Amino acid sequence: MEAVELLKETIRMKSVNPPGDEEPVARLLQSVLQKSGIETEIRKLAPNRCNLVARIRGTGSKSNLIFSGHMDTVPPGDIAWEFDPYGAVEKDGRIYGRGASDMKSGLTAMAVAMTEIARSGVALQGDLILAATAGEEVDCCGARALVEEGLLQGAAALVIGEPSNGRIFIAHKGALWLEITAYGRTAHGSMPEQGVNAIEHMNRFINALRNQFRFRYEADEMLGEPSVNLSVISGGVKTNVVPDTCRLQIDIRTVPGQNHREIVEDIRRLLTEMKEQAPARFEVAVLNDKPPVRTPVDHPAVRLALATAEELFQQTFAPAGVRYFTDASVFVPGSGGSLAVIIYGPGDEKLAHQPDEYVEIQKYQDSIRFYKELALRFLT
Repeated sequence: MEAVELLKETIRMKSVNPPGDEEPVARLLQSVLQKSGIETEIRKLAPNRCNLVARIRGTGSKSNLIFSGHMDTVPPGDIAWEFDPYGAVEKDGRIYGRGASDMKSGLTAMAVAMTEIARSGVALQGDLILAATAGEEVDCCGARALVEEGLLQGAAALVIGEPSNGRIFIAHKGALWLEITAYGRTAHGSMPEQGVNAIEHMNRFINALRNQFRFRYEADEMLGEPSVNLSVISGGVKTNVVPDTCRLQIDIRTVPGQNHREIVEDIRRLLTEMKEQAPARFEVAVLNDKPPVRTPVDHPAVRLALATAEELFQQTFAPAGVRYFTDASVFVPGSGGSLAVIIYGPGDEKLAHQPDEYVEIQKYQDSIRFYKELALRFLT
């Protein structure tokens, strides 16, 4: 199947997470890879959910290289699109659709590059592995399964096809998602003094978080400073009832050097101080805990990626960092920290999770060239 048409087919497949439903995407890519004689395996996780692992075996005289991308997408959202989110409409050199940028274009380009390498007959000295994962948009369940299954054994570098707009990222922020629950005491709305208003106490916490809480960190030259987003809040049951619970979800993005456990303890300490001043009770739950990732600028894999891109595209590339997190937050700790990470994808990270998400066809085709050339230089 021609590369652009293959990408369109993956976009037309609804692999929205939740629930995921990644298996049709995996089956499609498997069929394309198998036609080029590439060894493939579907690794089931749940009904209609799986990882796909493909491998071109090398002689073993060099370390392995892993291409990685996730098959799931976020929902299209409530805001109307100009284009059908699952129509894969091609217009003005772009392909529109959910996942076009994040990140079916990067994943599909990796699969195409792999088929071209297989058909070329070039003998590789290390294995080239494609890891198409489930669940990255929610809990990285696919990446965790692959770590447990030993996929990283013998691998030295990981190339992730997340959107980078054709740039080379070697660092990304971590994600610490917390849910804070405030408990009060219910009462009739006409007699609020008889209850403890959980929403009011949550408001106290929000103000304290903004005005008193301070992260312990050093600014990263690529990633800057940590950030906090108050993302979801809910509380109360009826207008004439004092609310006895209020829940707040927080998205904290961290930089290298920060300790997520210390952040949680610092927030718990703040809540303890608040509890001493008022009758509300608080609980803290960790919803997501993904560490930041950074590969040294002078790592051989980074130097090779930069040189490859510069020779292919005849322009200067400087390594950079990005604010989102990737499956590398699971893979790098799973490797004991030894895995070098290169993030390069044809999508634009600013379009991720947006209405009318798209990828430029030229950048998609450029990424195929880059993945192919990088793999050949790394493995031969």
